[in-house]
Amino acid sequence: MARTLLTLGPSTAVVLAEELGLTGTAIRKTLDALIEQGFVEATERAPYGPAALAGPRGRGRPARVFSLTPAGKSKFGTHEDSLAVAAVKFMASVSGSQTVNAFAEQLATDFKARHANISQHETVEERALALADALNSEGFAAVVTPGLGGSTQICQNHCPMGDVAIAFPHVCEAETEAFSELTGVHVTRLATIAGGSPVCTTLVPHTRRDTA
Repeated sequence: MARTLLTLGPSTAVVLAEELGLTGTAIRKTLDALIEQGFVEATERAPYGPAALAGPRGRGRPARVFSLTPAGKSKFGTHEDSLAVAAVKFMASVSGSQTVNAFAEQLATDFKARHANISQHETVEERALALADALNSEGFAAVVTPGLGGSTQICQNHCPMGDVAIAFPHVCEAETEAFSELTGVHVTRLATIAGGSPVCTTLVPHTRRDTA
């Protein structure tokens, strides 16, 4: 259940039941237990994604939306072991922040090299979808939703470098630049897990790649 919420992001009980092939009663019992443990919270509107957009409500009580709390994300693998943070901080203390920045740039360069085929897709929308697939293959639990103004919004529910990025924001900056280069457009980072948001959200506008 928690793993499914980590992958799908905020979801209703109906969506979770369909995804897991369970009855509504079984889903609600599990959700109630996770809420009691402090791993899941329920709201009347999703904190991000299309369901978070303001809009008219119908009559009756709105369906509750369930999402992982920070404790739940930590419990189910949102952050790497703190040893990684200690290692990077030691690197910074010995060689300076420029070494950590170089490390972040190398991570981004390696990601681009592994997924260079993304740039071969014809349209920006196709490249955005390919980028989400690439992120999923590396454990970022990415989901794609339509963005405002003709764009694709990529939400990463998991960040393997989350703890490191909190201490060294250049990790996120280098990653964002890599996304821009792979999609061929200037992407915008709307939120990051390192910055305290529940997800990393990237907006990819559907503009054409510049041609010579």
